Amino acid sequence: MPKLLIIHGAGMQMRGKSQIEVFGKMTLPEYDEHIRGYAKEHGFEVEIFLSNVEGEVINKLYAAFDAGDVSAAIINPAGYTTGYPALVAAIAQVKFPVIELHISNPARRGRDSEVARAARGVVTGFGVYGYSLAMRGLKEILAAG
Repeated sequence: MPKLLIIHGAGMQMRGKSQIEVFGKMTLPEYDEHIRGYAKEHGFEVEIFLSNVEGEVINKLYAAFDAGDVSAAIINPAGYTTGYPALVAAIAQVKFPVIELHISNPARRGRDSEVARAARGVVTGFGVYGYSLAMRGLKEILAAG
C-alpha cells in the first residue's frame, strides 16, 4: 500500500476556531478524520504531520525522501504559501510527487502561491473533499510511473 504524507502548514490548528467565513467550521481533527477516510477509500496508508515551524516541515520532507517510504505528499501550506523559498526548494528536491492543497481558493483573496511553482499539481477551493481529489490524482500519477 503506497504511503502518503499529509502536511498541515502554519496555522492549520486554527481551522474551525478563526476565519470561519473563509475556511468553515470544521476543525483540524475533523479534517484528519476525513483525510484518513479518503486515504482508506483510495488505498493509501497515511501519515499526517503538522508544524508551525518551516524547518520542521522541510526536515519532514527530506526525512521522507531519505527513508524512501513515502510515495507522494499533499501539503496545505497555509501560512507557508508565500515567502518561504527554502520550503519551495525542498518540495522541488524530493523525488516523490507533491500536491499543494487549499481548502479555500487563495486566488479569490488575491493571493498567489509560491509553493505551486514546485508542486506537481494544485487543488483549491473544494473544502476537505479536495484531499480526496488530490489522492485520486496521485493514484493516477503513481500508476503511470
